[in-house]
Amino acid sequence: MENYNYFCNTRIEMGPDKSKQLPVFLPAIGVDTPILLVSDPGVIKAGLIEPIQTALEEAGYAVHLFDALSQNPRDTECQTGAELFRTSGAGAVVAVGGGSAMDTGKAIALLGPNGGTPADYIDGGKSYTNVAPVICIPTTAGTGSEVTRSAVITESATHRKLTLKDAALRPSLAVLDPLLTLTVPKAVTAATGVDALVHAIEGYTSKATNPISQALGARAMSVIVEALPDAFYDGKDEQARARMLEGSLLAGLCFGSSDVAAVHCLAEALGGLYDTPHGVANAVFLPYVLQFNAGEDLELHARLARYMEFARETDPDHAAVDKLVTGIRGFTRDLEIPRLKDLPNVRKEDFPQIVELAVQNNSTPSNVRSISAEDYLAILEHAYEDSF
Repeated sequence: MENYNYFCNTRIEMGPDKSKQLPVFLPAIGVDTPILLVSDPGVIKAGLIEPIQTALEEAGYAVHLFDALSQNPRDTECQTGAELFRTSGAGAVVAVGGGSAMDTGKAIALLGPNGGTPADYIDGGKSYTNVAPVICIPTTAGTGSEVTRSAVITESATHRKLTLKDAALRPSLAVLDPLLTLTVPKAVTAATGVDALVHAIEGYTSKATNPISQALGARAMSVIVEALPDAFYDGKDEQARARMLEGSLLAGLCFGSSDVAAVHCLAEALGGLYDTPHGVANAVFLPYVLQFNAGEDLELHARLARYMEFARETDPDHAAVDKLVTGIRGFTRDLEIPRLKDLPNVRKEDFPQIVELAVQNNSTPSNVRSISAEDYLAILEHAYEDSF
């Protein structure tokens, strides 16, 4: 008999131009104070922030903008934002952007009222209390951070990826406006889309999974594999963009009460060392980790192949798993995801450090198949040589 829990207290609003209606939703979640608006320079340059900021100011909210953040957010940036949160008198955070903006926003909402550094909250050093309300408005379809309890922050001094994880970090409100994703470049569309797919796959298969997460993950996999190529080849396809936001949301709800696993552990190590875009790093390792994990549970991974229609219902499990690995590999190639050896700065002599960071990741124990440092090294070598 299974013993599990599932929790999500995020109000979800989805639809075209919903982002401009943000002031309508805020009173219901108790936001009536100055707001810290967190975003990144690219989103601001694309013109996505100004309509949201104008709508807030016209509704009477004082708005302070923080945009000093990286694509892999750093602890020092979060602390700078937390200081602005305090000095501006803000009582809530509105994060607009991809995973970097939303994760930074969550960290600021934690550090602003409570002080300290992200590392202070790992392993119970400081408690997740008095977290300010967070409102997330994603501009990419990928991280699912708008509905999760997690924020991944890079520790500048060590390159370690720190995962802040607590129910108190779940956003109070998620506003999904597919029109905000129409300007996302092809490469970012591909990388963030595969990131969402990995969330669904790992949330479904990890040791921390549960029936609710699996139901959400199965739907997410189906939606993403169907919609991502359309969004990639025609970024102005509003239907495909909306479907990808839906798939990303479902994947976030899937792993948000489950966990990620070895693909993410390797990807976060790569991002910490080289600042590799997170979705690209996930895509690079996905087929090789799937092949490794299938050795633990053939039937489970055959199921994935059928959800994504890489295999037929009548295919034997072993054939379905072969089709899963080759199908995912071809899927990422069609999305023009580079190989590991083609990524900037990646060197084989760094593999021991990548392995060490992956082993230290607190999601390694959640991998469906127990994985050692030697296993991680073998996966790295297979990915680098593009061999199975």
